[in-house]
Amino acid sequence: MKFLVVGSTGLIGSYVAKALSKHGQVIGVSRTTQIKVDVKNAASIAAMYEQVGKIDAVASCIGKVIYKPITELTYDEYLLGLTDKAMGQVELVRAGINYLSDGGCFTLMTGILARDPIASATIAALANGAIESFTLAAAIDLPRGIRINTVSPSVLVEATSYHPSFPGYHQVKAVDVADAYVKSIMGKQSGQIYKLD
Repeated sequence: MKFLVVGSTGLIGSYVAKALSKHGQVIGVSRTTQIKVDVKNAASIAAMYEQVGKIDAVASCIGKVIYKPITELTYDEYLLGLTDKAMGQVELVRAGINYLSDGGCFTLMTGILARDPIASATIAALANGAIESFTLAAAIDLPRGIRINTVSPSVLVEATSYHPSFPGYHQVKAVDVADAYVKSIMGKQSGQIYKLD
């Protein structure tokens, strides 16, 4: 099998790439890899797929947002977060349909802030909620037996810089998040939100 891991140089992406490498060939892409992609740019996503060619699954491990109080956020900051974390992943699906094999799988990423927000996280909550709703709807419409799921973890044990912002939250290991991606890709379910709290 041939897997595309988008955001492969990040914390979650590196664990996902390692986990999937046990099941087939992994092509890792990010802003800094040999095959580059900027998920805020639809043309960049299209060019990436042209270089990669036919694949069996896409694992999206991307999404940057700004954390600020709602009274300080600008329209453009909301738009930037939605363009990166939400529309970037939507475009990975939209543009990737014709590159995915029959019965292939898209696995997207959100996080606990969609259902259990913290202060200054309205953009993250908005983007995460949008992707989770998109997953449910896209699962109905995707052709050729193509599946779609989303992995939605709590704060990672390894992401220590985030810990002060998540007091009392259960932390999850990156390896467990990677296992959820493997479950999504190698399994048969579709339209699932795999929550790791």
